[in-house]
Amino acid sequence: MLRRLGRRDFCLGVAGLTLLVTPLARATAGKPTFLAVRVWPAEDYTRVTLELDAPVRFTYFTLEAPNRLVVDIEGVEFNKVLETLSDKVAATDPYIRLLRAGRFKPGVVRLVVELKTRIEPQVFTLQPVGEYGHRLVLDIYPENPVDPLIALLQGRDNATLTPLAEMEEPSATEAKKGTDKKPEGGNKSASQVTRLITIALDPGHGGEDPGAIGRKGTREKVVTLSIARRLKAQLEREPNTRIALTRDGDFFVPLSTRVQKARRVHADLFVSIHADAWIKPEARGSSVFVLSEKGASSSAASWLAQNENKADLIGGVNLNVKDPFLARTLLDLSQTATQSDSIRLAKAVLGELGGVNSLHRGSVEQAGFAVLKAPDIPSILVETAFISNPEEERKLADVAYQEKMAKALARGILRYIEHNPPPSRSTQT
Repeated sequence: MLRRLGRRDFCLGVAGLTLLVTPLARATAGKPTFLAVRVWPAEDYTRVTLELDAPVRFTYFTLEAPNRLVVDIEGVEFNKVLETLSDKVAATDPYIRLLRAGRFKPGVVRLVVELKTRIEPQVFTLQPVGEYGHRLVLDIYPENPVDPLIALLQGRDNATLTPLAEMEEPSATEAKKGTDKKPEGGNKSASQVTRLITIALDPGHGGEDPGAIGRKGTREKVVTLSIARRLKAQLEREPNTRIALTRDGDFFVPLSTRVQKARRVHADLFVSIHADAWIKPEARGSSVFVLSEKGASSSAASWLAQNENKADLIGGVNLNVKDPFLARTLLDLSQTATQSDSIRLAKAVLGELGGVNSLHRGSVEQAGFAVLKAPDIPSILVETAFISNPEEERKLADVAYQEKMAKALARGILRYIEHNPPPSRSTQT
């Protein structure tokens, strides 16, 4: 049921205003209509997406005592979609206490976000892309952002604030069995290194970006997170490894932020996990990619990279926020030894995947994946199988197959570490 806005939310004085922006979109002659509201909570930030059939004008500001974010959306009318706002916020949301909206004045809807803490919001619009129409996005960032390194050191990176309801977790029996053994075909690689090894695992897509979707409705973002979690559990059985996930929930992470998180935790390796898709359902098999400095190894690899690099458009990146990280770190890979190390890692992983699934190609492929552009971290992208292939979609949705895939990835990673132990560091972090 709709909660009416309080009188003080309408009678706001100048003293209460802390942030005001110029609208980015122009209203059209007809009144835009709200089509959907989606909320994506995560430890990093919570995103609220309002989808409309036309662009809108808006202003926003924050208030304290209590903390609130207020967004005035112009040229629209209140409708039934907004009546469901209060039901969209989970009790476990780390930043939002309640969402509510009402008619502020004719043609203006006021959205009030009641907050649990002080925040640094970003409010922006997105143009239509894929199946989405115009979107007004509210990104609720904490005033003090979560530090990936501190979270890793404190062991908080495995916390799941909003488990995916559609994801089947390992059974208690399966989990108990797993703690009693090493990855199949495992080695003693971790015991042969002289320092702690940090591995960043990157489950592709998430949140607004579902990734590829199979004919039976299997979503790439669900599969990649499940495999990444299982791979994390496998690798953490090694005594000298620690594992960081770029996301451990259903939320969107920009491509550059995925790279940035890996560098913040001083990762020795970066493994991005995906589920392939192609225009023809006959395509099948697993693949491993590294970054190409010049051109893709095949037209299919080029198409795939272009498709994966669209994740920021679909997931929704605030283009008004400049990212100094990119200018600072996306260097010429020929200046480092990272590329050759990436190829060695890719070959080790590809060799293990052949025991679990057929290989799409028998060699490591190369393409311009944006997520592989860390200049100082050996990085690979694994396409576990073709989710667009009905048979492989069925496998990817199967818990037992996900576990086999995770074990194969673990064997390949550990084999690489065994033959390519990371150099010592002056300080251990």
